[in-house]
Amino acid sequence: MADVISALEAIVGQDHVLTDASDLMSRDLDGRGSVGHSRAFVRPADAGQIAEILRFAAAAELRVIPQGARTGLVGAGAADDSGKMILLGLDRLNAAPYIDPPNRTATVEAGVPLSVLNAAAAEHGLFFPIDLGADPSVGGMIAANTGGARFLRYGDVRRNVLGLDVVLADREGTSLKLGGALWKDNSGLDLKQMLIGSSGALGIVTRATLALQPLPAVTVTALIALGDARSSEDLLLVLEDGCGSLLTAFEGLSPAAYEAALNHVPRLRRPFTAGKAKYYVLVELSAGKAFNAEQLQEILGETLSPWFEREGGILDVAVDLGDALWAIRHAVPEGLRSLGHVIGCDIALRRGDVSEFRERVGAEILLAFPDLILCDFGHIGDGGLHFNMVWPRHCGTLPTGLAEQARLRVFAAVVEHYQGSFSAEHGIGPRNQTYYDRWTPREVQRLAGHIQSAFAPALFGRVRFGEENRHARNQR
Repeated sequence: MADVISALEAIVGQDHVLTDASDLMSRDLDGRGSVGHSRAFVRPADAGQIAEILRFAAAAELRVIPQGARTGLVGAGAADDSGKMILLGLDRLNAAPYIDPPNRTATVEAGVPLSVLNAAAAEHGLFFPIDLGADPSVGGMIAANTGGARFLRYGDVRRNVLGLDVVLADREGTSLKLGGALWKDNSGLDLKQMLIGSSGALGIVTRATLALQPLPAVTVTALIALGDARSSEDLLLVLEDGCGSLLTAFEGLSPAAYEAALNHVPRLRRPFTAGKAKYYVLVELSAGKAFNAEQLQEILGETLSPWFEREGGILDVAVDLGDALWAIRHAVPEGLRSLGHVIGCDIALRRGDVSEFRERVGAEILLAFPDLILCDFGHIGDGGLHFNMVWPRHCGTLPTGLAEQARLRVFAAVVEHYQGSFSAEHGIGPRNQTYYDRWTPREVQRLAGHIQSAFAPALFGRVRFGEENRHARNQR
């Protein structure tokens, strides 16, 4: 291993190969707090150094794990416990984004945080329209194909990527340019789509060309208290019909998630006095300069007005022209962690199944695990739901195996009964590998394995898409 470290230092410089336990400790943590045990953390400066590292790793049969800003929740950027994996950090790939206002694009390196990209784009009245509570790196967003709260209007990362520069995990460290700055290009297979959402298992994104959107000139947000959770599905259709493309976001909050956020962050203002709401919906309307705030509020008010008289409809509405209501939504994850141990399930359903799923599967979970607290929330306008469960602190240590039992019960219902997805936004990674193996058809796994072998025949990453490919590599 000393020879390995020396070889890596020759590529990137001694200062950029970290091996001390104190340096590796934080790098072995991901967004869920899980601990791995890496052998070294290597910080290349550019695509050329990445290619050299991957060529060396392939020859030495060394496992390399690409790592971004560590905001992921499935462990794809963390080492395992073997102490033999090398983490390859992308934080030095952070040149200032190049913004092309006429083409409405940004060319940005993989290590650039989303906040930095949006600060540069905002100088031209533009932004990258993926709204997240965290501040991920661009490369990590592409690897996970993140969605976020404004998926309803703008879609996920996949919809907003025009081009990628990548280094494949093959024995040559092949560098490819896939796509570019064109908004339309049907001149061949769109291979960049294979990299997007691949959990970093096919190669390393070094740079991307992203589609930008005009910054809204005016935004109105409303938090709606409903007397019946099932009313949310009809309300979504009514808002889409009445507000059209002005509707930017439609988020759902269970009462438990709502209270957890407000109780954990005292500075948050309560929008309502204590009431009997069964569910909360956060709605956002946004527009360009053709509208003003008063007009958006009027459109929203006219659309919602009949719902105050409907049984199980609107109990109360709070309207905001700033970020106060969004602050409640963004405080939910930390609020849940303050309650106890969070058992997270990032799932996707058909939009019309969300309410039934919450009611039916929620009851099953509480019957099987009565001490759990259901604290679901999420992007229900696109069918995404964080069906999170909390083992409360006052119940003591989480019983061994309970989290996995609860998660498996939820995922089985999602996939087998509702034909949904066990991973709506966060990709596969080691935490979801078992579920991928269980519910992905064998024919699909075989094809995915062939694709993975074509892109990354060397030892690389944590995710295995093909059954026979996975078994072969485990034996090695």
